[in-house]
Amino acid sequence: MTAIISEIFDLFTRFGGGHYGEELSLESHMLQTAALAESLGASAHVVVAALLHDIGYFLRPDSETSIVEGRNIEHEALGAAWLVRWFPEEVTAPVAMHVHAKRYLCAVEPGYFGRLSEASRLSLATQGGVMSEQEAMAFAQKPAFADALTLRRCDDGGKNVSIEPRSLEAYRELLTGSLRR
Repeated sequence: MTAIISEIFDLFTRFGGGHYGEELSLESHMLQTAALAESLGASAHVVVAALLHDIGYFLRPDSETSIVEGRNIEHEALGAAWLVRWFPEEVTAPVAMHVHAKRYLCAVEPGYFGRLSEASRLSLATQGGVMSEQEAMAFAQKPAFADALTLRRCDDGGKNVSIEPRSLEAYRELLTGSLRR
């Protein structure tokens, strides 16, 4: 079980310095997102989902250029599919749904689109755009809906270049405790 934790740490070391259209590194973004989830009192599973939500970018060598080039690599599905081998659905479902949560919030929350970063606005078009009313109603019925929205809001807030997040090491015990038994 601990081998996957080592593999996750290795992925952060190898690819965490990459960028995905934002000014800060993926590692900083993911750590800030987890810290925001913690500060909101989110469950351990949501904090882990927040920490790992963009791991799909680490799994594709071309991910750094995909957003700039207008390609959707479906990093959320890729990451969730990779994580499901070791983590329960309480972790993987919000990871899989965080892009759809952005599309949902753009559809139902006035002003949400205007608060998105430029990179998030650009990627929205390649990720399916704003949800239709029917899509939004169906999305709101999913079991992990509330956790996906929490993760999304933390994702949006985890893009501050002036914040130095805690290290990945600070999350080792939480990651290990969240593994599927």
